[in-house]
Amino acid sequence: MGYEIPAWFQIAALAVLVVILVADLLLILKRPHIPSMREATLWVVFYVSLALVFAVVLLWVTGSHDAMGEFVAGWLTEYSLSVDNLFVFVLLMSQFAVPRRYQQEVLMVGIIIALVLRAIFIMLGAVLIENLSWIFYVFGLFLVYTAWRQAFPGSHENSAQTETGLVRFMRRFFNISDSYDGPKLRTVMGGKKVWTPMILVFVAIGFTDLVFAIDSIPAIFGITQSAFIVFTANLFALMGLRQLYFLLGGLLDRLRYLHYGIAFILAFIGVKLFLHALHVNELPFINGGEHVEWAPEISTWVSLGVILVSMAVATVASLIAAGKEPVVPEPETPAIPDGSGATDAEEAASVVADEHATPPTVDPRDRS
Repeated sequence: MGYEIPAWFQIAALAVLVVILVADLLLILKRPHIPSMREATLWVVFYVSLALVFAVVLLWVTGSHDAMGEFVAGWLTEYSLSVDNLFVFVLLMSQFAVPRRYQQEVLMVGIIIALVLRAIFIMLGAVLIENLSWIFYVFGLFLVYTAWRQAFPGSHENSAQTETGLVRFMRRFFNISDSYDGPKLRTVMGGKKVWTPMILVFVAIGFTDLVFAIDSIPAIFGITQSAFIVFTANLFALMGLRQLYFLLGGLLDRLRYLHYGIAFILAFIGVKLFLHALHVNELPFINGGEHVEWAPEISTWVSLGVILVSMAVATVASLIAAGKEPVVPEPETPAIPDGSGATDAEEAASVVADEHATPPTVDPRDRS
């Protein structure tokens, strides 16, 4: 890392970003609602613009194009993985029948859980990289394996089984009602305090956040070893994610090849990490413990180009394939008022869950 980021800038930047995130959270708590397309678009544009402005400020503060390039490449990688995470959020919202007007709160909780988990893994990863050079071999092999699991989800153990086990555990040891009571986790039914299905949603989201944190942190450490850039790239990737959820809407279902693009990126970074591990090798059984000088170092700008091209190809291919499919009209469902002025049939139908059914869960990787 041929640049230095001043401590004052790191503290100031993190303070400002935390304030923005807290303000976003307070806005949800004060005005829970379903954002319009215009509102969601403006927020997404704001957060993307903010990330690009931050990259320019980083260049100005450090005087290094490498610092800016590492941030942009890391942010794009984490952003693509965050969009992948949205697929899981969409399926969880649908399969747990979360009313639409409460989905913003659920998304924000999911984002906060993801941030906490990623912060923990970032600190752990930074310590490992600082003290164990051979950890790059482990990260590299893990990312190649993750890429294979992304591209061919059916060929590996279904992680939904673990998630279903968590839900069954919750239902076995906690008294959980069959209907929501707004965004509440606890409510009173028949004079008794019970948990609402919202607790199941949070458990499932927490589990999927853990899966994505384990995947994403080694990926960005393959781009930069600066813990500050790793954390800010993750923070910017998660900011605006709830607005992106409502903006993309049904478009997520059309991005059928997105996971192939992400798989290619992860495999590429895995190979890059493995080559870097050879370059800084200290393991005695590899080249006698000496550095492997012929191992090439892939530059940040090459990585950035690969990430951009991979996501562009996956997105364009998905939209072309979706455009060739015949449109099947959905059957009309009469709207049922829910007492709050809303007449969304989906929202009204989602309030009551099957009395004896355990809400199904989803494999975060199986969308093909």
